[in-house]
Amino acid sequence: MTDPEFLDHAEQLLKAVELSCDVFNDSSDADIDNQRVGGMVTLVFANRSQIIINLQKPLHEVWLAAKSGGYHFRFDGEKWLDTKGQGEFFERLTQDASAQTGLSLRFEAHFNS
Repeated sequence: MTDPEFLDHAEQLLKAVELSCDVFNDSSDADIDNQRVGGMVTLVFANRSQIIINLQKPLHEVWLAAKSGGYHFRFDGEKWLDTKGQGEFFERLTQDASAQTGLSLRFEAHFNS
């Protein structure tokens, strides 16, 4: 994958995360503050816990840090998969955000509001 291809797919991922948070805040009791600085999105929940999503451009990876641990994801042409075989990015984000908010949230690559 070229650098521009990585950046295009990674930008789609970050936008899907941001849009999902906006929809959750508008349609539920979720209180997710999502802050973006360059290639990093920080999700801050009402209980002050955080999830940090960060682009690692030289490695063509997206890193996710949550209470459950740290994860590295690479795009396989269709989805972002954990480099150690621990699943797909949006599944992992869904599990961690739901656990950290105490709500049933569902993040998706192509979020439909």
